[in-house]
Formats: sequence, C-alpha cells, structure tokens
Amino acid sequence: MLLSVHPDNPNPREISQAVAALKNNGLIIYPTDTVYGLAWDIHSPKAFDKIVRIKGKNALKENFSIVCSELSHISQFALHISNPIFKLLKRNLPGPFTFILNANNNVPRFYKSKKKTVGVRIPDNNIAIELVNALGHPFMTTSLHSEDEILDYMTDPELIFDKFDHQVDHVIDGGFGNNEASTVIDCTGDEIEIIRQGIGDLVY
Repeated sequence: MLLSVHPDNPNPREISQAVAALKNNGLIIYPTDTVYGLAWDIHSPKAFDKIVRIKGKNALKENFSIVCSELSHISQFALHISNPIFKLLKRNLPGPFTFILNANNNVPRFYKSKKKTVGVRIPDNNIAIELVNALGHPFMTTSLHSEDEILDYMTDPELIFDKFDHQVDHVIDGGFGNNEASTVIDCTGDEIEIIRQGIGDLVY
C-alpha cells in the first residue's frame, strides 16, 4: 500500500499502519533526510529473511544500519562511546550521517560486520523519527538502490511503489528523495575517519 505522509507533520494513522507491518515481521519503504530506505524490525529474523530474498545473497555481506530517534538509543547498541565521540554525535545528529561504532551484544549477530561494528543513524526526517517512536525501539535499514545507469538511488515514491508493491507491506510517500546518501564516519579506530562523503558535512 502507498501511504502519503506529510513530511513535516506525519499523520499518526499512517504511521501506525506502517508500524503495525513492522511489528508483524513486515517490510516498509520510508523516506529519510537522504535516500529512501527499506526498514524492518531489528528483532525480526523473518523480516530479515525477506530482505535477503529481495536483495539476494549479497544482502548477507551488506552493512546495515540502525535507525534511532535519540542519542540514548545509540548507547543501547554500541559497545562503548567515549566522551569525544558522544560530543561528535551530539553536534551532528539528527542529520545525514551514518556513524560506525563497535557493536555490543544487543545487536543481532547477522547485522554485525566481520569487525563486530554497526552503523547508526538519526535522520533529520520527522517520518523516520515518528516511525521509531511509534514502534517503541529502533529499526534496521538499508538504502534503496536503483538499477538506473545514471541514478544511484530511487527517488520517486510512486515509481518505488510500482516496483516494490508486491515485495513490501507499505511504501511511505514523503515526497521525492535525494540521490545522494549519508556521510559515513568510522568511529571505531584511534582516529575518526570519513569513509564515504555524502550529503552531510561533519562538524567536529
């Protein structure tokens, strides 16, 4: 189902419909402050199996991210956040960034990279934030890539719906998405390292 949701003032009814699907091992496609993404409940292996069917075996090698709505959520999944890293997160979130942190045991093993790390996001997008709040905990996400030779990501929610209608429970139309992903920052080493420069310009 295509759900039209106002990007600034999301209607609780549509948010509830999307969240009900997440709670029932479903998948949704939703907007962020960067690109559209696939989302599923972090606690649902059945939903993750559906992601693998959609994205193929390569999905098992992907680096997934956890979408949070506040900084306290991040500490639930990170092994240790030093004072300087916490200040960096606080200065830049919500925003178009993915921070790579050392993962603790609250992160299901199939979402951790070989290095036992995980990406975390707090998008500057009211729809994404309200989804987390209504669900009651963070959810997993992966970017929605395009097969187009020019565009890296699918940006038109109606075209997204046409393609994925039979593979996901809901597509949330929150307006056109961007065609540039988040900036990815690795915070697991001795030095902070930008490993992908995207929309966000990091404030140190």
